[in-house]
Amino acid sequence: MKVKMILPALTEATSPFFRPIKYSLFPPLGLATLASHLDADDEIDLQDEHVERLNLDAEPELVVIQVYITSASRAYALADHYRAKGAYVCLGGLHVTSLPQEALQHADSIFLGPGDDTFPEFLKDFRNRRPKKIYTSRGQRSIEHIPPIRRELIKRNLYLVPNSIVVSRGCPHQCNFCYKNAFFEGGNSFYVQRVADALAEIERLPGRHLYFLDDHLFGNAKFAEALFEGMRGMGRLWQAAGTVQSVLVPGLIEKAAASGLRSLFVGFETLSPENLRSSQKYQNLHKDYSAAIKRLHDNGVMVNGSFVFGMDGDDASVFDRTVDWAMSNGIETATFHIMTPYPGTGLYQQMQAQNRILHSDWDLYDTRHVVYRPAKLSAAELENGYWRAYREFYSWKNIFAGAWTNDRWRERLRHVAYAAGWKKFEPMWDFIIRAKRATQMLPTLEAILAGFGTHSTETSLSNGLDDSSAALGPVQ
Repeated sequence: MKVKMILPALTEATSPFFRPIKYSLFPPLGLATLASHLDADDEIDLQDEHVERLNLDAEPELVVIQVYITSASRAYALADHYRAKGAYVCLGGLHVTSLPQEALQHADSIFLGPGDDTFPEFLKDFRNRRPKKIYTSRGQRSIEHIPPIRRELIKRNLYLVPNSIVVSRGCPHQCNFCYKNAFFEGGNSFYVQRVADALAEIERLPGRHLYFLDDHLFGNAKFAEALFEGMRGMGRLWQAAGTVQSVLVPGLIEKAAASGLRSLFVGFETLSPENLRSSQKYQNLHKDYSAAIKRLHDNGVMVNGSFVFGMDGDDASVFDRTVDWAMSNGIETATFHIMTPYPGTGLYQQMQAQNRILHSDWDLYDTRHVVYRPAKLSAAELENGYWRAYREFYSWKNIFAGAWTNDRWRERLRHVAYAAGWKKFEPMWDFIIRAKRATQMLPTLEAILAGFGTHSTETSLSNGLDDSSAALGPVQ
C-alpha cells in the first residue's frame, strides 16, 4: 500500500527570515523506526517539513503524522487535508498523548504513548479492515526486538547530523515540567535496547559522527558502561544528553570519553535549590555543578548547558546570574528556555489549579513565549530577560571570556569556533539549508569535536576514578 509519513514543521522552522540550524540537525528517526514495521513492498514516502516542501498532491492510502505541541496546528491541517482526499490518517506523539480528545477530531486513529508496540498492532488491524480509534501503550514495554530502522527512507544530505540514534526510551527521573511523564504513563518509563543490537545499529552508520537522541543515555549505568566498552576502538565521535548526577558517577564519563564522547547536553535548569525542589528535579539537588563541568572538560568533553527561566523562585536577577555563572565556568554553548507548562504534565495541572494558564495557543508553547503568570516577574520581564540572556551569553565579549577559562590556546580557539558557529553565522546557515548542503558541513563539526578529545587522559582518568564527591553541598 501507499503510505505517507510526515513530520510537520515547528512554527519557527518555516520562517521567511533566517532559519536556525537546529531545525536541520536530525532526521525524523521516530517515523523511520515505525516504518520498519511496514511490509517490504509497501510504498513509503517519509517527509520532514523542516527541510523540504511537502508533496500534498499524492493520494496515499495511509498517512501517519507525528505531532509536537508547536506543530499541532499544522499537523491537524495536514490531517484534515488527507482525510478529505480519502486517506486513513493516524496521529501520534507527545501532544496527541497529552490531549487525545483534541487529536481525535482530526484523525481516524491515534496512538497514545510510544508506538513500538501499538503501531504493529494497528497495522495488523488495518490490513484486516478493523482498525480501532485509540491505541494505548501499556505494560512491560520493550525495544529489545524491534526491526532495524528504515534509514534508506531518510534524506541524509538534508541534515547536519544524519547519524542520529536512540538506544533507550524515556527517563528514570520524574521532573514535574517534563512531557515524558504522561507519554510513558501506564507502563515502564525507562528501558533500553540490547547492547549487541545497539552496537550493530552503530556499525550500520557511515562516517565517524554519531548523536544519541536518548533523553538520558546514562540512565542505566550498567547498560551505558557496556555500550561504551563495545564502542571503544570504533573511532567514533559522538554527542549525547546526560544529567549532572551521571557526570559525577566515578568512572562513567571517563569510559564514555574513551569511546568517543565529545559533547554532552546537560540539564542544569536552575542554580536555585528551591526551584529544583519545586520542580521535583531531585537528581540535581546537592550536586556540585562546577565539579561536573570540570570533570567533563578534563575528559575533553564540551558542555551544552540547559537553563530554564521563570520558575517560581526566579526574580529579575536570574538572567544575569545564570549567564555570568555559565560564562565563568567555560560552558561552550547554552540553551535557554522560558518555563512552559505543557498539557499532561504536573506543572500544567498545578498552574491550571492556580488559574495561572493564560491561553491554549499551542503555537506559543515554544519555550520562547510566556504562557502563564510568573510568580516574581511580569511576562514582559521574563521574555525580555530570556532574549537578553541569549544576547549576552553569545556576545563576542562573553564568548571570548568563556574561552579564556581554558589554559591552552588550542582549547580557546575550539571554544570560540563552536560557540560562535551556532549563533553568530545565521545567514550562512540559512544559505546552507536553502541550498540543501547541511551535510557538507559535517567534516567541520567532526574536526572541532575531534580536537576536544586531545586532553591528558591519564590525568582525567585519575581524577575521575578517585573522585567520589558526587554531593558537595547545595548549588549556589
